[in-house]
Amino acid sequence: MTTVANQHRSHTVINSSTIPVTVFTGFLGAGKTTAILNILKRVDPDYNIVLLKNEFGDAETDSALARESHINITEMTNGCLCCVLVGQMKNALEEMKEKYHPDRILIETSGSAFPAPIAWQIREMEPAGFHLDAILTVIDCINFCGYEDTSYTARLQAQYTDLILLNKWEHVSERQLDIVIDYVNELNTDTPKIKVDKDSAVDPEIIFGLDTNLFSLAEKNTADAKQAFPDHHNQEVDLIEISRAWSGSSSQLIDTMSFISLLKQLPKDDVYRVKGIVRLSDTVADEASTLPYSPDITTSEYGILYIVNHAFGRYTFTPLVSHPQNYDEVLVKLVIMGQQLQMYLPQIANGLSAADNEVTTHWAN
Repeated sequence: MTTVANQHRSHTVINSSTIPVTVFTGFLGAGKTTAILNILKRVDPDYNIVLLKNEFGDAETDSALARESHINITEMTNGCLCCVLVGQMKNALEEMKEKYHPDRILIETSGSAFPAPIAWQIREMEPAGFHLDAILTVIDCINFCGYEDTSYTARLQAQYTDLILLNKWEHVSERQLDIVIDYVNELNTDTPKIKVDKDSAVDPEIIFGLDTNLFSLAEKNTADAKQAFPDHHNQEVDLIEISRAWSGSSSQLIDTMSFISLLKQLPKDDVYRVKGIVRLSDTVADEASTLPYSPDITTSEYGILYIVNHAFGRYTFTPLVSHPQNYDEVLVKLVIMGQQLQMYLPQIANGLSAADNEVTTHWAN
């Protein structure tokens, strides 16, 4: 496997007035948020990093998770940074610069984002004090060989990157990992590849200061038509959004075991992600836990707000302790992403007791 020992650089900014920007891409459920949070744990506390997070749908799940880690964050929802929201990204970056005075900005794209339009937008902002430092791609070693065949976006993300982070490798056999690497190498042989997992992080000195040559502005006019088109994510991903308000009654709470049963019934080949906020009747632990509950969380008549993150059949629950006040009236706020979701809409809606006016759908073209 390629290493990056020869690419060790300081994460010092380009100059005193320029903010380097590192972009993280990766398909739905690849583990971008976890990778970023782990990297930030290894950064000098005095080095001021802020995160621009693009959520697919409006559940703001990963943003809530990042807030639990006390990170300054700006979120952009209900659209993709590389097309629908690309113009708004400029405003967001300028506001972050003014508000937080960061030493570096990290951008976490939605799973459907093409890297090129995002890179060009940042390059066009160089006169305003921004510098595109690197594009990193997180690869899901469990599922990449499946969706790489069907997702044009996933292939582009693997092809156009400065560094590939092989995530979830510890959950596959050595033979399966070799197959994933072979698939990735068919798309991108020369780019360095590093194994990461939920308990480890890449040294920031390796990924900060790469000073990418990808997507120069000189390439933009010739590559625009190939790299970006409006609403491209609608070509690949079905979307179901469930939003239910909580009346304050304990009888309305979502039954914990019923909700877990619903998650387990969803086939990972079609249902890529379930992410959002849910108010459960009882405590719950992650899938890998030996206990069915979280012993340090107390149940009450208000239920327990959890961040749920279900990716290709695996799930985690994170209690939302320091939640914003506007979450006080949330019962369910979930986004479900995948393909052929029309087949599963009745099952999902019934499982969450969602009325028609509490369900929004967007089907891939």
